[in-house]
Amino acid sequence: MPHILIVDDEEDMRHLISMYLENAGFTVTQAGDERQAKERLKEENIDLVLLDVMLPGKSGFEICADIRASNGVPIIFLTAKGEEWDKVKGLQLGGDDYIVKPFSPGELTARIQAVLRRFPFMKKEENSIKKAGVHLDLHSHSVKVNGRSITLTLKEFDLLLILLKNAGRVFSREQLLVSIWGEEYSGGTRTVDTHVKTLRMKLGKEAGAQIVTVWGIGYKFEESSP
Repeated sequence: MPHILIVDDEEDMRHLISMYLENAGFTVTQAGDERQAKERLKEENIDLVLLDVMLPGKSGFEICADIRASNGVPIIFLTAKGEEWDKVKGLQLGGDDYIVKPFSPGELTARIQAVLRRFPFMKKEENSIKKAGVHLDLHSHSVKVNGRSITLTLKEFDLLLILLKNAGRVFSREQLLVSIWGEEYSGGTRTVDTHVKTLRMKLGKEAGAQIVTVWGIGYKFEESSP
């Protein structure tokens, strides 16, 4: 079952959430602050982080930014603050969802399951991927093409990650849109086409050609030249 890390400085809240999630079949690990959270992420194979915003020392927003610098694990913010700006800030920093306290056990588990469905292709035991001259490093969030470093946006990186880890498999535009932008994104599948075009340009002529358009369906990464 998915392994959830709860980061909250309120011990009673951590135990309550743990009870909810364990009853739903999840494996749960707890952390009370930034230091413990980093240790748990380093030592254990965490599938999703429930991150409180109001924490001693660094805030949840700051911890999220730190995690995103080296780790693509899904993050859901838990907070008593429900203002729109807080939600926008959390999502801009790399959060995948935002739940306002108080919440029901049903809502919590449903939100977690929804986020995990958007990351069906992530295997966190792999730290890097090398295919057809493209080297993607998850720890440093960096990409090299035949030894040449290139700079990608977060969405471009996520798009390349899914395609590389599933080389040869065709993904529809709708699948990529939900996996990377989320179920509630309303920008349309043209967003995927635009990001694929930019990603091909950044990868260069030879490596960019490995991202193959499957007409009427979507895209795949083909290790051999099409």
